[in-house]
Amino acid sequence: VSTQSTGVHLYCVFRTDRSARIRRERMIFNFYIFSRNGTCLYYEEWNIPKEGRTPKAIQEEQKLMFGLLYSLRGFITKTSPKPCETFTYYKTSRYKLHYLETPTGLKFVLNTDKDAPTMTDELKKLHQEYYVEYALKNPLYKLGEPLGACEGFNSRVINFLTSHPEFKRRVVH
Repeated sequence: VSTQSTGVHLYCVFRTDRSARIRRERMIFNFYIFSRNGTCLYYEEWNIPKEGRTPKAIQEEQKLMFGLLYSLRGFITKTSPKPCETFTYYKTSRYKLHYLETPTGLKFVLNTDKDAPTMTDELKKLHQEYYVEYALKNPLYKLGEPLGACEGFNSRVINFLTSHPEFKRRVVH
C-alpha cells in the first residue's frame, strides 16, 4: 500500500497459470454506482460471458462488490501510515478496479482490463456531468432510487463509456 496526494493505491497480485495468459485488448468490463448504504443505483456490463448471469447472480455480485469496497476502505484506513480518505484503484493480475467516493458517500466503480490507465478523471466526469446533471437535477428522481428511470442518464453514460478509447467490444458467449 502506498499513499500519494490523490489517495491510496492498493496493488493485489495473484499468481495465475502462465499457460492461461493470452494477449487481450484493454477494455471496460462493468460500471457500478452505489449509494452510501450499499444500494446499487446503477449497473452496466460489457465483455462479460452471459452464461449463468441471472438477475439474482448479478444482484449477489453487486452485494459482494459493495462488501469488498467497504472492507478495502476499512483496511486502508486502519493500516495506512498517514491519514487518508480512500483509495483510487486496485489492480490484480486480471483486472483493475477504479474507485471514486463522493463527499455524499456515492461510490462510482469501474472495472477495466488490468493494463488500462487510471480512470479517476472519467469517474469524476461520470459523477459531475452525468449523475449531477441527469439525476440530481431531475425533479422526478428520488434520491436513493435506481437510476435506470432517469431520462437521459442511462443512454449518456453508456455512450460515454462505450466511446472511450479503453472500451473495446469483444465477442463473449
